[in-house]
Amino acid sequence: MNNNHLFSSYDKLPSTWDEMYCDSQKFRAQYEGFIEYLENTSPEKLTKKEDLSKQLFMSQGVTFTVYNDNEGIEKIFPFDIVPRIITAPEWDKIETGIKQRLKALNLFIKDIYNEQFIIKDGLIPADLIYSCPNFLREMKGVKVPYDVYVHISGVDLIRNNDGEFYVLEDNLRTPSGVSYMLENREISKRLFPGILPKNHVRSVSNYPNMLYKKLKELSDLNNPNIVLLTPGIYNSAYYEHTTLARLMGIELVEGSDLVVKNHFVYMKTTNGLKQVDIIYRRVDDDYLDPLEFNAQSVLGVAGIMAAYRKGNVNIVNAPGTGIADDKAIYIYVPDMIKYYLNEEPILKNIETYQLGRPDELEYVTKNIKDMVIKKTDGSGGYGMLMGHEATDEEIKDYLDNVKKKPDNFIAQPILRLSTAPCYINGQLSPRCIDLRPFALAGKDGIDICPGGLTRVALKKGSLVVNSSQGGGSKDTWVLK
Repeated sequence: MNNNHLFSSYDKLPSTWDEMYCDSQKFRAQYEGFIEYLENTSPEKLTKKEDLSKQLFMSQGVTFTVYNDNEGIEKIFPFDIVPRIITAPEWDKIETGIKQRLKALNLFIKDIYNEQFIIKDGLIPADLIYSCPNFLREMKGVKVPYDVYVHISGVDLIRNNDGEFYVLEDNLRTPSGVSYMLENREISKRLFPGILPKNHVRSVSNYPNMLYKKLKELSDLNNPNIVLLTPGIYNSAYYEHTTLARLMGIELVEGSDLVVKNHFVYMKTTNGLKQVDIIYRRVDDDYLDPLEFNAQSVLGVAGIMAAYRKGNVNIVNAPGTGIADDKAIYIYVPDMIKYYLNEEPILKNIETYQLGRPDELEYVTKNIKDMVIKKTDGSGGYGMLMGHEATDEEIKDYLDNVKKKPDNFIAQPILRLSTAPCYINGQLSPRCIDLRPFALAGKDGIDICPGGLTRVALKKGSLVVNSSQGGGSKDTWVLK
């Protein structure tokens, strides 16, 4: 059976890197095994597989929350059945590049909360640090176990039309999405049982064990009590919190399940209080401790920061890591790599304009149709302006807002995100994608799970891949 019609209407986008096709309409070598399978599978069978994936996501309860949708809050996470395939040499570069970047970012966080050499040496202006909402004065001089501030990170990468991977942003606070990476792989195993081993795809299912090992080695105890602190069922990533706690075999707790006594943290159990040694928290800094941050917070634990400062409990990721993934600081990461490691950056940054600088604001305003403007402390795709899609009125309103506090905004040229084939309405069609690999750091260095979350902009022509803005995801195959 030959399924050529699947490929016949594949409209490659102009001046865009396509993950499946070379420029000459020839398939890239890493896709050949999967294409052979597609060519020998009927459209009915593929559509059945697509329906099965939806049923599996529904029965597993794999959902996320959209905050501005009239349809209610929980949505099934859209999944595309065609995997995104990455070669071993490509992965080697991604892996070494992320390790280098995280090493430098971790040294930067340590420096900023201690000696501040990078400010004294004039690389980063002090007012940029102190005005950043994610800079926590409460962390100054705090001794962090093994000097590891960022234990868990998800670095967002895009591939530009030159075929190179660029870093879009560093998620160093409470990065989410790893449960979708695990679930996508489980679904792929059900849909294409023989194909993964045949294509020598590296496994990602070891991630929960890797994470548990990294958490456990932060304590000197043989069997430390590790808990996962969740904001609760209304959080958009609650499905992920329950999944990770279950797969690691640790307790899932909310702030009200914990209590601080004499600078130690305890968990309430039916047998009385049980001391907690390590907290993998998915609660933002601001809500972590009502005595030190937001006094209104009911999600955190009163007194937890004092216990942390005394070294009686370890919080993962450390409070205050947000200083390093702020979009205004992002501009300086290549300089940090040179400064702390004396190396050239392996993965490049995207050119970024600081709108607090009058000449850069003027340049961006003139070229607004080619720009995307973001809030420096924004996330999830909320509060962005895509210049090529916005009306003149929207642009004017947005720029009026920018001019009130230009320091709070950055701009970047609109990039040609690479495209990958998606199975849509019985045809293969290119859609823009990014990649979020997950890295774990501990006392023995950094490990990166060979895969990650490939997010897809499912709307035709769209560049926004965030699930909160209508994006979906696909399984990511890294070949051995």
